[in-house]
Amino acid sequence: MDGVLIDSNPFHKIALQQFCLKHGHQLSEEELRKRIYGRTNRDWITNLFGSISEQLLRQFADEKEALFRDLYKNDVKPLKGLITFLDILVQNNIPRAIATSAPRANVDFTLHHTGLGKYFDVILDESFVTKGKPDPEIYLRTAAAVGFGPKQCFVMEDSLSGIASGLGAGAKVIALATTHEKHELNHANLVIDDFSELRLEDLIKLMN
Repeated sequence: MDGVLIDSNPFHKIALQQFCLKHGHQLSEEELRKRIYGRTNRDWITNLFGSISEQLLRQFADEKEALFRDLYKNDVKPLKGLITFLDILVQNNIPRAIATSAPRANVDFTLHHTGLGKYFDVILDESFVTKGKPDPEIYLRTAAAVGFGPKQCFVMEDSLSGIASGLGAGAKVIALATTHEKHELNHANLVIDDFSELRLEDLIKLMN
């Protein structure tokens, strides 16, 4: 969802930096990319703070996400070309799902501000998995939820951990260069800047 449906990562970055500084951590861009982006709150918070109580973990997660939503609320919009691409998928009866490391509150926030909810019958958020990305669990579960094997599915990703998760599940991965430079994403099956560059024919070609 983040970096795919919406270009939200610049605002996540600000929220993360403010949150981390408040709690005694000053992270470089490289550390943010390697330790935080694409991961569940549980994964990156324990990665950063070590072993903490469940109550404090949830408190930290809620604090950071509330900060993000407040920062981003006036700027939310679908990624360029996304709605046109989703309409093409609908016209061709291609099922669509959201598989995200984000909490449900952020999913609801995104769908409310973009009007994209009508395009997705299947939504799996962080509560559906026990192992966050780069583990393939989220994409294996999502493929099962839409009734297809992962090898029949395309994953749209922006993060390195997400690409690893999609490839690990056995899906074809299309990477969007919203969070990383294109050259960092070359291990994906296809790399694009946004959905205006993606056609149905591209999906067919990748699947054959």
